[in-house]
Amino acid sequence: MIKLTKRQDEILQIVKQNGPITGKEIAEKLSLSRAALRPDLAILTMSGNLDARPRVGYFFNNNFSLKQKAEEFIHQKVSEFKAHPIVVEKSTTVYDAIVQLFLEDVGTLYAVDTSGHLAGVISRKDLLRAALGNKKLHELPVSVIMTRMPNIITIDPDESLLEAAKRMINYHIDSLPVVKEMENEKNTYLLLGRITKTTITRAYVEFMEAKSE
Repeated sequence: MIKLTKRQDEILQIVKQNGPITGKEIAEKLSLSRAALRPDLAILTMSGNLDARPRVGYFFNNNFSLKQKAEEFIHQKVSEFKAHPIVVEKSTTVYDAIVQLFLEDVGTLYAVDTSGHLAGVISRKDLLRAALGNKKLHELPVSVIMTRMPNIITIDPDESLLEAAKRMINYHIDSLPVVKEMENEKNTYLLLGRITKTTITRAYVEFMEAKSE
């Protein structure tokens, strides 16, 4: 996206509030000559911020504005939107994990070791599968049913929301653990948070509404 100057931002606001408006009228509002204004209008028109019609004037391009907002949103970092992870120990029983899942009203639990490193992921499907026909849920640890490293799909806090969304879609999962890889320890990650489809959807709505105010 082109970074606009202060004057170009002022032009956009004038056209947004008064469009259609001629170049002469914009120049008068800014106390500038039409010649001085011409390069800015050319940049704003070529970039798609404005539409121009002969003998009518300049219009604010609302479609471009929405696209620009969406592009700005998807490049936001995961670290700005991650939520607190719901964590259990590897030794937690399947029964207790099911209770935790419903108490917290989440779709995924994260198992950690004694150092707080991510050890596994337990989904609703994992727990349902383990519960069907199993009468020893009080004895079965989640470590038996969880997805382990290196098969866990993760996301770095500095990656974008777009990358998080693409990863969840590509791997058919509803959430990602936000992690930081430990130095000199392959496939060892410190669990920092979680990002979900719901988180991204809610953040998108709030972001777009805030930008429209």
